[in-house]
Amino acid sequence: MPITRRAALAAPALLAARPLLAQGSSPGSNPGSGFPSRAVRMVVPYTPGGVSDITARLIAEPLAAQWGQPVPVENRAGADGIIGTEVVAKSTPDGHTLALVSVGHPVNAAFYRLPYDTMRDFSFVTLTTKTPLVLVAGKGFQASTPAELVARAKAGGPGSVTFAGTSGVVRLAPLLFAQRAEIEMTYVPYRGSTQAHPDLMAGRVDVMFDTVPAALAHIQSGSFKALATTGAARAPQLPDVPTLGEAFMPGFEASTWGMVIGPAGIPDAVLGKLSADCGAAVMRPDVVARHATLGAEVIRSTPEETRRFVQAELEKWGDAARKAGIQPQQAG
Repeated sequence: MPITRRAALAAPALLAARPLLAQGSSPGSNPGSGFPSRAVRMVVPYTPGGVSDITARLIAEPLAAQWGQPVPVENRAGADGIIGTEVVAKSTPDGHTLALVSVGHPVNAAFYRLPYDTMRDFSFVTLTTKTPLVLVAGKGFQASTPAELVARAKAGGPGSVTFAGTSGVVRLAPLLFAQRAEIEMTYVPYRGSTQAHPDLMAGRVDVMFDTVPAALAHIQSGSFKALATTGAARAPQLPDVPTLGEAFMPGFEASTWGMVIGPAGIPDAVLGKLSADCGAAVMRPDVVARHATLGAEVIRSTPEETRRFVQAELEKWGDAARKAGIQPQQAG
């Protein structure tokens, strides 16, 4: 068929427009409307039963109903969450593989040489929960406020006050506290907080930063003294206990939290839809109520807000670890 002069003149414009059409954006289309086209896997890189696992299962059902696709929750525990997180980092960035991670995501970079980059290799969807820590001591410890604790540590000299630590933020929070208070405390390692509790009660170790849900029963029974909580606001379960920020150290905050992430490179339209839909699912009244029983505050955030939050956590905990002389070890 002969090519007319008008067709020849129009050809460059059509060729220039072709990349835009290839992106799937047509007039009046809904960005991300073709997503999901199959099951969306939600990886939880921890053992079943924790807050991250509970959150994932609570939001999976409403998401599946909204999307018309299954949302299976898959526990891939191991190496403090690194194994399951690596699976997500290496998955296809189309939004069909997600993870629900905890504060361990940025904190792990302080302790391990990771098989992925904490920021570069992920898309950040939304925060889901925050759970503050509480600074506790045995009932016989001769300090009842953070200021008294610091005064005791300074009077006794470096290392005179001991703190129980497990891993992650529960180990780093007392280090950050000590650095800002300009004191030195002796770290006593435990495999888990339940192993540390008897020694705290008996006075064999002085203080501990623990999650509010883990310590609450001992505080209520009088076995522990709650010196302060570490959230931005007072914990609902401990309304008479001041935050560390208001009691002694303005700006101090340390929490465990949950977050939905995916592999780097998820298209913006899909990422926006994921953030909106996951955020709406986590704010459902039944999900909020269930997390309240766990001592967790339910929250949501945009992808950019989520990214900035992780970057700030990475810098805060990484700096605390470096000042304490912690060197990243090989993961596994």
